[in-house]
Parts: sequence; C-alpha cells; structure tokens
Amino acid sequence: MTQESAAGERLEVAASVLALLADRTRLALLDRLGRGEADVTTLTRDCAAPRPSVSQHLAKLRLAGLVTARKDGRRVVYSLRHGHLRRLVDEALQVADHTIGELPPHD
Repeated sequence: MTQESAAGERLEVAASVLALLADRTRLALLDRLGRGEADVTTLTRDCAAPRPSVSQHLAKLRLAGLVTARKDGRRVVYSLRHGHLRRLVDEALQVADHTIGELPPHD
C-alpha cells in the first residue's frame, strides 16, 4: 500500500466514523457508553429513545466496529470499543457547548 493510498483510506474511515456521529440518537448512545457499559434497557432510558430505535442504532454502531457487545446472562451489554471514540464524542459536545454558549475558542 502506498503512502497516498494509506492516507486516502485513513480519511475514508474517519469520514465514515464522523458520518455515524451525525445522528442525534447514535451520538447520545455513544455519549452514554462513554460513561460505562450498559444494556439496551438502560440505554433506552438514559437516551430517551424508543427501544427499537436504540436497537437499530446499536446494530449499526456494532457493525461499524465502534461498540462491542457481550452476553451477561440474558442481557447483552454494550461498551465503546476504544477510548478514542469517547474523546471524539466529548470534543464534539464541547464544540456544541461553545457554540450554544457563545464561548470563545481555545486550544
């Protein structure tokens, strides 16, 4: 793989991740999972979203490799795959806070 094609693939993957974050429900799910693992019932309650919607969005996030799932008895417990995603969601929400609050930009 050439350096140019590797850079192109990197941008493509990053664009795919950001596209998944562009949905309010998925962003809420990822934000909640950034605080710890949870099952569908907990995510439905904490994200104030209908259970079928939560399940569909979790399936997309799992297929994309952003969340993992494990069985815990009869429950399926979801978690973020890595901390980079938690930090990305946190930064996106920080940008929102600055925009809403008209706060000055900073590094």
